[in-house]
Amino acid sequence: MSYAHRIDGTKKVRLEDFDASDTAGLHKAEGETRAHALGEELATLEDLLFYAGDHALLIILQGRDTSGKDGAIRKILDYSNAQSCRVEPFKVPTEEDLAHDFLWRIHRRTPGRGEIVVFNRSHYEDVLVARVHNLVPEEVWRRRYDHINHFEALLADNRTILLKFYLHISKDEQKERLLAREQETEKAWKLSAGDWKERRLWDDYTRAYEEAINRCSSREAPWHIVPANKKWFRNLAILERLVETLRPYKSGWLGKLEQIGEKAKRELAAYHEEKSGAAE
Repeated sequence: MSYAHRIDGTKKVRLEDFDASDTAGLHKAEGETRAHALGEELATLEDLLFYAGDHALLIILQGRDTSGKDGAIRKILDYSNAQSCRVEPFKVPTEEDLAHDFLWRIHRRTPGRGEIVVFNRSHYEDVLVARVHNLVPEEVWRRRYDHINHFEALLADNRTILLKFYLHISKDEQKERLLAREQETEKAWKLSAGDWKERRLWDDYTRAYEEAINRCSSREAPWHIVPANKKWFRNLAILERLVETLRPYKSGWLGKLEQIGEKAKRELAAYHEEKSGAAE
């Protein structure tokens, strides 16, 4: 079974139908053991992606405040090569960003072939925050669903593998995490009254997330709803989905690298033969 719920647009979903505390019957120790094994496999697959240079990988993380985007990123980076992977966080748009279309700042940070990029938030903020806080008229943000679908189709056509994760936590779990954060004096920099203010808009964000997931899920760019009340299970679900998505590409990447190796051998043999002839 898959620990993350794959949404490909074939049927409508409601977030309340997914258990944020689900652990698929696993205990934490077993889950962490499985996650580590998957992480080791992910490291190999990411290296093959990098050296073959045929595809790019874009990982999009979305979720409410405290849902664990930073923790998920740390876990992904545990098994990633620094030379091929980077993280792109998206905060409030700058004046320069706002002078362009909403996808301008996004497109310029997408991965090239051989690269892996993790988005901490993304273009979906423009149909989430922009919608909930009425930052643009409804007629504007409603048109953005089609723009997003066309944009992601373009990326997929250019051999970008897209994985979109919604980190699903319950309202009670978020409250516990916000209260716990206030007790962690060494992490006072994380405190924000804004988190509590946003919490008042829980139902509005639920509707916004549901429409974004339902309107912007496809075979090439599916959403994955990740039960995230348990941090260890969140990590396991994401690592499993990453590995299962990349595995089918492995043989192709190995074949490409074998061709590269054979070419290098021929060039090296020719070099040695030329050098030997010159010495005589």
